Parts: sequence; C-alpha cells; structure tokens
Amino acid sequence: MADYRDTALGDATVYPRSYDASLLYPIARQRGRAELGLESGALPFAGVDTWTAYELSWLANNGLPQVAIAEFTVPADSPNIIESKSLKLYLNSLNQQRLESELALQNLLQKDLSAAVGAAVAVQIFRLEEYAACRPLGEPYGHCLDQQNIVIDSYQRNGQTVAVEAGTPATEMLYSHLLRSNCPVTDQPDWASIYIAYSGPKIDRESLLRYLVSYRSHQDFHEQCVEAITLDLINQCAPQQLTVTARYTRRGGIDINPQRSVGPPISFGVRQVRQ
Repeated sequence: MADYRDTALGDATVYPRSYDASLLYPIARQRGRAELGLESGALPFAGVDTWTAYELSWLANNGLPQVAIAEFTVPADSPNIIESKSLKLYLNSLNQQRLESELALQNLLQKDLSAAVGAAVAVQIFRLEEYAACRPLGEPYGHCLDQQNIVIDSYQRNGQTVAVEAGTPATEMLYSHLLRSNCPVTDQPDWASIYIAYSGPKIDRESLLRYLVSYRSHQDFHEQCVEAITLDLINQCAPQQLTVTARYTRRGGIDINPQRSVGPPISFGVRQVRQ
C-alpha cells in the first residue's frame, strides 16, 4: 500500500459555506501504481472510473434549491484521482451557489474536475424522476461465486492464489458480492460487488473466490484495488479479453465504479442493488 501520511488526508474537516474548487484534493495515480510495478505511460489495461454523486444541490437564480444526481467519468490514464471526501466537500460548497441552469452547473463541474485529475472528465446530470429509468437496478448475466462451501483463512492480497484449469477455454462472466477493501487513510471498510468478464483459459472458481476475499484486510483506494485485481488476472490467467468492474457502495453520498479492460470492454448499464 502506498503511504499517504505526507498528505492532508484524514485531517479535521471544516465544511464549506461557499463554492470553492480548491477543496478538490488530487492524488497521483502513480503512487499506487508504483506498488504494482506499473508505469502510467505503459499500462497493460485501459478503463474509466465512474463516480455517482447522489447529493448534488445548488440554487437557481431565484434562490430556489435544486437537486439532481450526477455521474462523472474519469479516464484511467488521467494523472490523478480525486480523494472522495474532498469531492464531497467540493460538491457541498455548491449548495449555496446560484447558477443560471443545469448546463452552467455541468460546465462548472467539468471544468473543475478536469483540472483536478489532469484530463477531460465527462459529466452527466440526471433529474431524480429520470434516473431510475436511465440507471435501473439489476444484475448482469453470469455466475455468482459466493455459494461455494470452501475454507478461507487468508485475508491479505495474494495474486498467486488465482489458478486456471489447464487446457480448458472459457468465455464467461463471474461475479462476487464479497469484495471488501479498506480506505488507506481512515481504514474504514469499502464494500463492493465485482464482475469479471473474460475469454481465455478457464479460471478456477474456487481459487478466484479465495483471491477476492483476500482483499478483506487490504488497504487501498477503490481504483487501485481494481487495477491490482486486473493485473493479477492478466499475470496469472493470460486472458485474451478481460473486463473487471467493481461497483462500490456509496459513502458520503458518492459511489465509485472503476472498470479496467484488456481488449474491448464489456459494459452493463445497471446499478447493483446495494447502490
């Protein structure tokens, strides 16, 4: 795990009363990638991080409060991520800000978030009455790993746990609702469902479940956990195509959904029921 003690993360919080883009706290992706032996200019995967902000509010020009849900899509090759508590504080700083329109809000969010991560961030704003139809709850097709009756006694990440069934090819989606990792700043637990779609040598399901559960005591940011899982699957399983998507439960009104892929990504437009 990268060391973040030299940052302001985890310090006492002063909640903002006016708009302040300087509240956004960028963290260099390379700090976590260095732990995996990765260089940002030569990544073995592509992807995006999709953030959902459920507590977005601002004022119309007449002072009437407005509410909406927003999605922010951050490219995985951006230099930085944004620390999630700082994003919450930044969004809260908009609560008393008067704006002409949703478009003005969208443009402001796009400008500030793009500046923080160092790359273009896509922003989409949903009215509450339209969100459920655009992002329905559901599960993708696939096989859930969680009902296997196996003994597990290791709760620290170990990529060598994953094995394949030699000589057996497969194209399938495997998923688990048992992923838990921990914030490297606060040590609070982060809960997620993780979806692994791949083509290549058949992954042994028992070993994969053991591996995913091994994150239970692991400390890292959401994005870096997904990159570690993707890298371990690449190294251990040599898939021809791979998409790893984690859908984390929300904290502070925000959920984070990193996706990394080798080859064309396999995407699904549903939220997991815990979100």
